[in-house]
Amino acid sequence: MAFSNKFGWLVLTTGNKSEMSVGYATLYGDMAGGFAVIKDVPKTMVYELCRWKNSSAGRTVIPHRMFSKEPSAELRPEQKDTDTLPPYPLLDPVLRAYIEEDKGFEDLLSSGCDVKCTQKIIGMIDRSEYKRRQAPPGIKITQRAFGRDRRFPITNKYRGF
Repeated sequence: MAFSNKFGWLVLTTGNKSEMSVGYATLYGDMAGGFAVIKDVPKTMVYELCRWKNSSAGRTVIPHRMFSKEPSAELRPEQKDTDTLPPYPLLDPVLRAYIEEDKGFEDLLSSGCDVKCTQKIIGMIDRSEYKRRQAPPGIKITQRAFGRDRRFPITNKYRGF
């Protein structure tokens, strides 16, 4: 932000759609900035894009450690996203079905998570709307991005299911 103020540069945020969906992007942390480049890019696609970048460049642009290190918010020692979330290859299809395809609870169960896991994910998505309202604009790449495409109440205790 200091460089932005000094040189007029645009600060880019780093939260992806999976993190934005369940509230894993941190207000005033990785959400602080003026433009959210990967705001509508699911975590699994972020990895695909990184592999593509290395392949198309013919060299290692993005370190291989990025692919082998388990995702973490790094807010405490030894923390992993899978401590409280299913692995992203399991989470992203549920997110896509609920957010982009507007599928109901019963249909979400066929996405790969059990009842308890699915309820938890839906709750996390619904409770995180207040954070998404404060996020900077970003590029839309999916059928339904947060913001104009999908608005959800931020009132206390609202539940859609």
